Amino acid sequence: MQTHFTEEALQQPHIQEADRVLRSCVHCGFCNATCPTYQLLGDERDGPRGRIYLMKQMLENPDDSENVTEQTRLHLDRCLTCRNCETTCPSGVEYHKLLDIGRAEIERRVPRSAADRAQRYALRKALVEPKRFQALLKLGQTFRPLVPGKLKDKLPPKPVDAGARPDHQRHARQMLILEGCVQPGLSPNTNAATARVLDRLGIGLTPVAEAGCCGAIDFHLNAQDDGRARARANIDAWWPHIEAGAEAIVQTASGCGAFVKEYRDILKDDPAYADKARRVSELAKDLVEVLRDEELTSLQVNAGRRLAFHCPCTLQHAQKLGGAVEGVLVKLGFTLTPVQDAHLCCGSAGTYSITQPELATQLRDNKLNALEAGNPETIVTANIGCQTHLNGAGRTPVRHWIEIVDEALSR
Repeated sequence: MQTHFTEEALQQPHIQEADRVLRSCVHCGFCNATCPTYQLLGDERDGPRGRIYLMKQMLENPDDSENVTEQTRLHLDRCLTCRNCETTCPSGVEYHKLLDIGRAEIERRVPRSAADRAQRYALRKALVEPKRFQALLKLGQTFRPLVPGKLKDKLPPKPVDAGARPDHQRHARQMLILEGCVQPGLSPNTNAATARVLDRLGIGLTPVAEAGCCGAIDFHLNAQDDGRARARANIDAWWPHIEAGAEAIVQTASGCGAFVKEYRDILKDDPAYADKARRVSELAKDLVEVLRDEELTSLQVNAGRRLAFHCPCTLQHAQKLGGAVEGVLVKLGFTLTPVQDAHLCCGSAGTYSITQPELATQLRDNKLNALEAGNPETIVTANIGCQTHLNGAGRTPVRHWIEIVDEALSR
């Protein structure tokens, strides 16, 4: 794609990056074929190619207020950032990097309404602090009938007891685990189950209390500086353990894992953190990356369940780990049912299911229809956002896959 940036504009790092991404696009349109919002809406501007043109026009014309409007922002807001288009693209266009630049620019050029700003601020503040979120969650569960409709669906019943975690210090092999911000409240058993399974494999999991939210929620709600600040804080928390020899930083939520692996990019221009961020991104592993490299026969799993696996976009498109969890589950002896259009997003996409509820609900129902077609006993996934969103429909139970493995261990 030909670009028309001035020499002055190209002195800015974000314009240099945008120019690089734009020039890699050959506007073939293959991306539209796998874009969930384009499939639902049929509008070129609600597909990757159309959004690329919208961002190109906006970035090339910094004084254009006639064509850069709230409508431009709406089309960018409707993007799920699922990155399905990147998996499809034959030219390797790094669409998500351009989208981050475009969203920051539209935020500056077309300010949101006070109500919109308040909603996004409230989401950020409610979700990113685990103790605050758990307090709000308990309040919502207590007064569930009073909770507004679209938020009520997000409230799970009180979670099951997570059970005890084994003593991680008894193993020579040590890995860190990111506890997450909403997962300890919504599904505390996920990380506890992870600790028990890895204990069977001779791996100790060290939680680091000082490490908090990965930063993705802030970053993708256009509070990008706050997202970078959270990344720096996590690096500081993990660094002494890395220097002490921690093998990996394990994430059980694929959304967090995808973002931690992006630390190297979002902090590449920070001289104080660039090298450390690169090292942290190298050590970041989704849980399935750990298990697939281990000898799993020692787990002695009694696998008898019939499962459907929902592969989150952050696992298959961002981390390029499509098929990895399925491979581990089959190796352990579980029966997996086929899932049509498994590449499509379920509509969770971080806070998307709250900011774009109508589209998110359509995508959720389509995904559940595909997942339930093979009559599974349970749907399993690898991301707390997808798990909560799909469970909100009240249909087939949805859990994290490691919980099912943990329950099947020979005690």
